[in-house]
Amino acid sequence: MRPVLVFDGDCGFCTTCVRFVERYLRPDATIIAWQFADLGELGVTRERAEYELLWVDERGRAFGGAQAVAKLLIRAGLPWSAPGLLLRVPPVRWLAHWLYRAVADNRGRLPGGTPACALPADRRPLQR
Repeated sequence: MRPVLVFDGDCGFCTTCVRFVERYLRPDATIIAWQFADLGELGVTRERAEYELLWVDERGRAFGGAQAVAKLLIRAGLPWSAPGLLLRVPPVRWLAHWLYRAVADNRGRLPGGTPACALPADRRPLQR
């Protein structure tokens, strides 16, 4: 199995970030919105997919949030792998987790974000 990056396809900020990843990082991974993924097959819950970006590796291990970003960067190869490796080491890891949560919790206010980004998935207007 190829690694899988699972993101929130209803969030404009998340989608903008994924488009950047596809264009510039080009990781050897499948990238899919959680709304279209078979989460059970990936071994993750909907609640977790709604909460954070997920990276599911070749062995089926799921990494979330800043550690998903680290895995993505490492998989993208040089020069991206260097900051990815750095994100895995304390205290940078702890700072990355805090920063990831701050961004994720406020994504509706960020460029590309929409008010729907701040709503739980079951309360968002359909954007498809």
